[in-house]
Amino acid sequence: MRASDRAYTLLRSDIVEWRLAPGDVLAEVEQSARLGVSRTPLREALSRLVAEGLASPHAGRGVVVSAISLAAVADLFDVRVPLECAAVRLAAVRGDRTVFAALAGEFARAGRLIGDDDGGQDAYYALVARLDQQIDDAAGNRYLLQAQKPIRTHLARVRRLARDHPARLLASAREHEQIALALSTGNADLAEASMRVHLHMSLHHLLAPHPDTPRTTPGPNPEPAPQHREEHHGRTPPRPRPPQ
Repeated sequence: MRASDRAYTLLRSDIVEWRLAPGDVLAEVEQSARLGVSRTPLREALSRLVAEGLASPHAGRGVVVSAISLAAVADLFDVRVPLECAAVRLAAVRGDRTVFAALAGEFARAGRLIGDDDGGQDAYYALVARLDQQIDDAAGNRYLLQAQKPIRTHLARVRRLARDHPARLLASAREHEQIALALSTGNADLAEASMRVHLHMSLHHLLAPHPDTPRTTPGPNPEPAPQHREEHHGRTPPRPRPPQ
């Protein structure tokens, strides 16, 4: 693997997994030493992250990890919904029903994963990723998959915002179970309806205020909070909080 590719892969993983938080400065000297690459390939990696929207240039500070705004989350779902619904309809027609039936059973038991403090939530996210992969494989449309890839990169980052809310994860597990059950019957209309319910509930959770959740600081020297759109619930929604 080229040095720039390795630096990009490691930094991208750190950003998506919140090891690097919004507003963290990606200083060339520090990151070059940490990743064991020279500054030229690091600059190439940073340019790719900026192009992908995971990092952004900031006057006087070089490149920083980009913020997650509620406006961006809403825009992301505007594109996500039709793509996911198209994929799940194709999967219902083309997929192996026994595979989805088995996944439905795993989601029915997922409460034990979510309640396990020792890596249980990571295991749950891995289960969700397996369902996504099976839907992709069953849909068998490379153009659809290509359109979904950049969206899923940002979704993986946004999804971690639910970590502070076990109740939402339990509800999400039930929603995924319904999607898998619909796919196991080959019912495209029911699969799409189940997917729409899940996406609606996911977006509602991300946009809704959560006063019971303590605020956390998004890393050192965070970016100023972006201006959000005001159409959600008739008031300016709060900025999402990164997981603890």
